[in-house]
Amino acid sequence: MKKIPALLLALCLAATLLAGCGASSQPAAGDSAAPADSAASAAPAAKKTFVFGDTTFNAENEEPTINPHEAYSGWPCIRYGVGETLMKIADDGSLQPWLAESAVNLDANTWEIVIRDAVCFSNGRKCDAAAVRACLEHLIQVHERAAGNLNIASMAADGQKLTIVTAGPNPILMNYLSEPYGCIIDMDAGIPADGCVVGTGPYVATEVVTDDHVNLIKNVNYWDGEVKIDEITVRTISDGDTLAMALQSGEIDAAYGMAYASYPLFENDSYRFSGIQTSRCFWGMVNLHEENPGYAVMSDPAVREALAMGIDKEGFVNVLLGGHGYPATGAFPDSFPFGQGIRTVSYDPEQAKAVLEAAGWVDTDGDGIREKDGVRLSIRWLTYPSRQELPLLLESSQATLRDIGIEVIPNNTRDHNSVRKDPTAWDVWVSANVNAGLGDPQNFFDTYCLDDSVKNSGGHHTDRLEALAAELRGTFDPAERARLAVDMQQELLDDNSYFFCSFLRMSMIMKANVTGLEAHTCDFYELTADLDIG
Repeated sequence: MKKIPALLLALCLAATLLAGCGASSQPAAGDSAAPADSAASAAPAAKKTFVFGDTTFNAENEEPTINPHEAYSGWPCIRYGVGETLMKIADDGSLQPWLAESAVNLDANTWEIVIRDAVCFSNGRKCDAAAVRACLEHLIQVHERAAGNLNIASMAADGQKLTIVTAGPNPILMNYLSEPYGCIIDMDAGIPADGCVVGTGPYVATEVVTDDHVNLIKNVNYWDGEVKIDEITVRTISDGDTLAMALQSGEIDAAYGMAYASYPLFENDSYRFSGIQTSRCFWGMVNLHEENPGYAVMSDPAVREALAMGIDKEGFVNVLLGGHGYPATGAFPDSFPFGQGIRTVSYDPEQAKAVLEAAGWVDTDGDGIREKDGVRLSIRWLTYPSRQELPLLLESSQATLRDIGIEVIPNNTRDHNSVRKDPTAWDVWVSANVNAGLGDPQNFFDTYCLDDSVKNSGGHHTDRLEALAAELRGTFDPAERARLAVDMQQELLDDNSYFFCSFLRMSMIMKANVTGLEAHTCDFYELTADLDIG
């Protein structure tokens, strides 16, 4: 008789799983989800399809697949609605529950996270704490940046409750778990070579071809409401003119990354814009490695100061970007507390000339470029074309820097990530990054500026910056974190080893009958269950 309650409990649990996450299998692309006997009473509804043009899904951006455990492939995973994270970043930078219904910091090193009971993967499998733990365990084994950010020592799963213990205080663990690499995927389903992972989002990837397209179908097991679009194709269209023509001709229904010069083509009743100010910053890093052939130039503080004063930020924003952004003072917009009170140099070509003259950089042969001790004042400028604003920044800076006697040698290449890893191949690397996408400043410094940063390709180091970073990593009070971040930016700017040009107003352009496609400040979220087309 003692076995009867156990049997009843097992039956109840099975019924709960079927009711909560569903037992329906995911249909293949092209299959009808309607019951066979419904055809006699009603014709099947026409499928809704959607085609999205995107400039950024490519290997150049370290997005070869949609596997969030690979490089920056978490971005297309979350943007295209395949994966979701435990928490999400609101447009004001605050954290909101997503797959997790709550997250509590029990002490400096311990977090207790409760996963929503209704969540399931697209294959119908329940997403419990054990599934989340398995996903995060694999992530920190294979993803260097995530392992460093999360600093997880151990995890324990009990039903829907996940307990994470970090090796040291990590005040922004939940922010880091909202980063696209934190998309929760079903490790029991495995990670196929093409990166078609199984997530919890409203769409299921059926085909991924790097630099070309991603095919998606509706997730019939989606846990958070009805998905309105049946099939989606995301097309990689890196050329701005081609993207504009595709939207005009109706080949695509919406576009991300449209060149600003093309905006007037769509400023009419046939199209709709969704735009928002972001913390995506156009900024540069100086190469200070001694083995760099340009070390004699870049190690001179006068050259770095003149470089910072010789870039016309306002001209770049107002003329080349058509006003779609605003000049940067530091690494973060001044809408954040940690973006306020920064001191930096302004565009001042005459003062830049005076600084170079005083340091012994003069034009001795009359060709307009300065020299010192037989060394020509040339800077090799490394950047890339898929973020279409970066070549425009190169064009603008090449002109204004030449006016003060600095020659800019451009290298605008899709292979920039390989080139930047060679300390002899460049003098400044100019990139675009969402610097405050997690609603907190720490991630920028952790990624780009410190001794253990995976992308400190310029070899920058100061003892004070390392000390401030250590203090920031252990500080929970938001106001104190903001103060430390301001001091850290000031350390970078006083040394002129980094320069920050502008922040982007990001827009998506779509046909007028498209709804539910909205821009967000963090730039993470695009294709959602709300997406619809009339």
